[in-house]
Amino acid sequence: MYITQESNTSKNWLRTSLMGLSFAVITACNPAADTASVMAPAAAPSAPAAALEMSSPESVGMDSARLDRITQAMQGYVDEGLLAGVITMAARDNKIVHFESVGYRDLEAQAPMTNDALFRIYSMSKPITGVALMILYEEGKFRLADPVEKYLPELKDLQVYASTDDSGNIITEPQSHKMTIRELMSHTGGLSYGIFAASPVDAKYVEAGLLDSGDTLEEFTTKLGQIPLKHQPGTTWEYSVSVDVQGYLVEKLAGQSFGSFLEERIFDPLGMTDTDFRVPEEKVSRFAQVYGYDDEGTLEAGEGFPDANFLVDPVFESGGGGLVSTAMDYMRFSQMVLNGGELDGVRILAPLTVDLMHRDQTPKTMEGSILGARGTSFGLDFAVIEDPVEAESYSTGEFYWGGAAGTWFWIDPVENLVFVGMIQQFGSKLPNVRAASKRLLYQSILDPYGI
Repeated sequence: MYITQESNTSKNWLRTSLMGLSFAVITACNPAADTASVMAPAAAPSAPAAALEMSSPESVGMDSARLDRITQAMQGYVDEGLLAGVITMAARDNKIVHFESVGYRDLEAQAPMTNDALFRIYSMSKPITGVALMILYEEGKFRLADPVEKYLPELKDLQVYASTDDSGNIITEPQSHKMTIRELMSHTGGLSYGIFAASPVDAKYVEAGLLDSGDTLEEFTTKLGQIPLKHQPGTTWEYSVSVDVQGYLVEKLAGQSFGSFLEERIFDPLGMTDTDFRVPEEKVSRFAQVYGYDDEGTLEAGEGFPDANFLVDPVFESGGGGLVSTAMDYMRFSQMVLNGGELDGVRILAPLTVDLMHRDQTPKTMEGSILGARGTSFGLDFAVIEDPVEAESYSTGEFYWGGAAGTWFWIDPVENLVFVGMIQQFGSKLPNVRAASKRLLYQSILDPYGI
């Protein structure tokens, strides 16, 4: 999630939206936390991976009329002026049973939202980066227990924040152990984002310009190596720039640019033809407008938002938040993950590697919870539901994440389903589309696999 210094508006929206993403994680699985005006219920083995195709909900144990309530709810948000446009998509047993767009891609131009619209997916880039790194893990390029500095000398001998002196200078201490790649991939390595708190370490992130996009991945990592860790590795979960470090790690281990690795090893094999770090000129007409809210709570276009960053090849290929994608592309990626690493006969990862990614990877000695979310743990670049009762969700082992501009997805291995939702919306009036869509999707399941 990186921005240029040219737009204070976008920078403020980014900070607000990262906080919003934190809230989304906390409330991600709370079916009662939405205001959509429709009503509730809702493990068989996964079907063999097959080409994604449209199918009737009834063919996979779901009810069409109940499933239509998702579209009704999203249209309601548009009619209330809370959202400009939305795409929702669901698949069960490798069959797409719901793919609907409502509202507008560009409200001012009255350009309708279409299923092929392009979205800034921000932090939904993170699971893709995690898969890229695990491809190299399978090839024996590293172990999860390896110190990050073994491959990235820019992060060698990092110090850890301990306190400040009377003049406000940071006092550091050595690491209790070297940050590992497992910790890097589970946000427990001691890094930060520099925008969630006013700590001395966060201030150093801002001073160093780590949220600016003018650096290469190498330059970014070099800057990061000059700043103390905020926490001792393995002691605290904190959302961080660690996935951008992972992108640089992919470059170093693969011996090629991060973007070219993603294209060759994930996007091209999976047919993700619209996912990239930039929007080519011929696709700009499909690029959804970003919206926020004015002081009266009315939708307004994101004036000054740096879309130019997405229209040229970026210097900084952000694995943490730099990708643009479509609902269909992200569904293909997510279905591959649900299938244990394979889609349409193309294997990206082995089933046991995918399983490793959505197992709890946080230290058992670590206190606290993931962004305050009850019943939730963290795997390798995915949040994971460990206790659906505590999390107010449906299935143990569901894994998910979201993006700063409101995009969201989850994967449910128990019910063998994937859901992808796409909006481009910042601001405090943003409705809890994740909670609403989750409640409405599960109440459409009449043949549950998990009971």
